Amino acid sequence: MSDADRRDLGSVFNEVPELFDRVRPGYPDALIADLVAITGIDDRSSVLEVGCGTGKATRALAEIGCSVTAVEPGTGLAAVARERLAAFPNVRVESSSFEDWADKGRRFQALVAASCWHWIDPSVGWQKAHEVLRPDGWMALLDNVVVRRHGEPEVYAETADLHEEFCPGNPAWGHPPLEEEVRAHGEGWGPGNDPGGLFGPTIVEWCPIVQWFDGNGFADLLRTTSLYGSLDREIREPLLDAIADRIRTRMDNRASRRYLSVLRVGQRTD
Repeated sequence: MSDADRRDLGSVFNEVPELFDRVRPGYPDALIADLVAITGIDDRSSVLEVGCGTGKATRALAEIGCSVTAVEPGTGLAAVARERLAAFPNVRVESSSFEDWADKGRRFQALVAASCWHWIDPSVGWQKAHEVLRPDGWMALLDNVVVRRHGEPEVYAETADLHEEFCPGNPAWGHPPLEEEVRAHGEGWGPGNDPGGLFGPTIVEWCPIVQWFDGNGFADLLRTTSLYGSLDREIREPLLDAIADRIRTRMDNRASRRYLSVLRVGQRTD
């Protein structure tokens, strides 16, 4: 994916910042506790958060007492983050992409990126992360991976025909992966991530979470994803209306979104 494509897709979230903040999942307390136990960050630590969005992970870091510098390229997302985090004087939100961000000589005990590292240009991101960390610093990636389980009702399985009706032949359509498959292939820094020896070995922790929505709520969740947000409005909105109606009529107006929350942590190497 080119840098321009990354930025275009990433801008989808900035178009619906309030909705994004309302429907997207946060990160389990258990994984935040693992992050603290592994990296040793505390109220004396300085943390750089890349791509803070509306501040879902930032709040957890702020509550630890860390001094948090949060970098977010989306002006709408950054504005919501500043509003949500106004009670934390130890948090500063700076508007910039990580690739263009000026570190001004600042160095950090940990760099945290929550559900955003895949939007960072890898030819820039890994080396820059290495540079802004202290010699004993830690790189930490948090993600929420959409999964399914055998035998559970799942929205795409109930709406595949609607996806083909409104947007036929889209190669991105498909069932979420099975939870056990993700766990089995989830070691290291994750698919497509190779820091080139700058960090590691990687410590990986998992935690399953699930959200529940009615039909309209699930459609709103899909509006905050790059897959649906990048569709033309004339296609997206009729499709999402049809999905919401299918959830109401065939799933008793109650649909789940299952995730595996994953934490990947590695220490900076010399």
